[in-house]
Amino acid sequence: MIDLFSGLDAWVVVSLVLALAFVLTFEFINGFHDTANAVATVIYTKAMPPQLAVLLSGIFNFLGVLLGGVGVAYAIVHLLPVELLINVNTGHGLAMVFSLLAAAITWNLGTWYFGIPASSSHTLIGSILGVGLANALINNIPLADGVNWQKAIDIGASLVFSPLVGFAVSALLLLGLKWWRPLSKMHKTPDQRRQVDDKKHPPFWNRLVLVISAMTVSFVHGSNDGQKGIGLIMLVLIGIVPAQFVLDLSSTTYQIERTRDATLHLSQFYQRNNDVLGEFLALGKAKDNDLPERFSCNPEQTEPTINALLRTLNGVADYHSLPPESRIEVRRYLLCLDDTAKKVSKLPALGAREKADLDKLRKDLTTTTEYAPFWVIFAVALALGLGTMIGWKRVVLTIGEKIGKQGMTYAQGMSAQITTTLAIGVANVWALPVSTTHILSSGVAGTMIANKSGLQGGTVRNILLAWVLTLPATVALAAGLFWLASKALA
Repeated sequence: MIDLFSGLDAWVVVSLVLALAFVLTFEFINGFHDTANAVATVIYTKAMPPQLAVLLSGIFNFLGVLLGGVGVAYAIVHLLPVELLINVNTGHGLAMVFSLLAAAITWNLGTWYFGIPASSSHTLIGSILGVGLANALINNIPLADGVNWQKAIDIGASLVFSPLVGFAVSALLLLGLKWWRPLSKMHKTPDQRRQVDDKKHPPFWNRLVLVISAMTVSFVHGSNDGQKGIGLIMLVLIGIVPAQFVLDLSSTTYQIERTRDATLHLSQFYQRNNDVLGEFLALGKAKDNDLPERFSCNPEQTEPTINALLRTLNGVADYHSLPPESRIEVRRYLLCLDDTAKKVSKLPALGAREKADLDKLRKDLTTTTEYAPFWVIFAVALALGLGTMIGWKRVVLTIGEKIGKQGMTYAQGMSAQITTTLAIGVANVWALPVSTTHILSSGVAGTMIANKSGLQGGTVRNILLAWVLTLPATVALAAGLFWLASKALA
């Protein structure tokens, strides 16, 4: 990590430090903003003392980030169009990163201050979309190309449907528990438990399930939300110090050979499907010297891009042996080939088996571009874990008492937490970012309906308003900040 600052101008070093600090601040805020949801039920039901619950939640968030991989991280990164990712420079990168982070942090702090369970995922995604759209307007790019809309639609669908799943599954799970054990003490609220049984804590088995499910929610929260911070830091590093981070310089010879082989096999794949793809990719028409001076991703330039990449990687066993300019070119080629392959895989004329083969080739192509150094993962894990340990009280009260007209029972807490763990776990498998806040709060609301407790209109209205307004507010804020930053740099 010390080599990170070697050979950089003073202003770049200061900018880099500030950008990294902004990302870690966002993750720190994410910790005490979102993780309150993970510990809300276990604290409210008196299953664990608040200090112990928050400490253990912080530890499990930390572990979740360390072990969660980088799939969600690059799902976030690829919300930006490939053109913006391959042609970013230091000044542009700084404007992009500071704009989206300032917008995300501002909205997160505002909703936390008012105790509204808003989503850090929505906040970050809205900020990234705002930067992409503003960049399109500034550079006279069609808005259709300003954002990776297919990725945005996939992520948007996961963010919209996951709370609905949380609501329905939590309600059904509670109804199942009431059918199975209708007279169980798990259907009491903490106040009823104290008044009727003169007990402060839940029954043993209910308490155990509440504790375990709270920690699993913390773990999957770390593995999903923590990756967003990892993706942001990689955006910072690639944008400000591209020579060191456009490719994984620790890649083994085998990984580089795997990338080279995937490129060769991709060329063979296209030739094999020439009758279907020939016109779309202009196979046999483009020449190697047709690549434009300002590189852009055009499916009709696929053959020259493949040939240029194979020439650059010929005989390379260690990325350190490539000059910085060549590393940047290799990343551009790989991102562009991956983007084109993704478009090709959606063509209706291509068969299911060919699409599966193409997906495998795409994974091999991105082996050395979709990565994160261990120190990045550790720093984000630490920031998220420490943030978890403060600021939880405001949202705990909202989750426990202000969603339903009655207090939350132990069974409701278990149902909401188990559902949240499963929903985020499935999202992690598919590398989709989801909102812990929305899944858990909607899960609690679902159990309130199933328990015939009713909902508090004011709180539900505030949560829905935050859900609806977060995207447009952060899009507008980030776009405005990016426009101002770009004008200042012009």
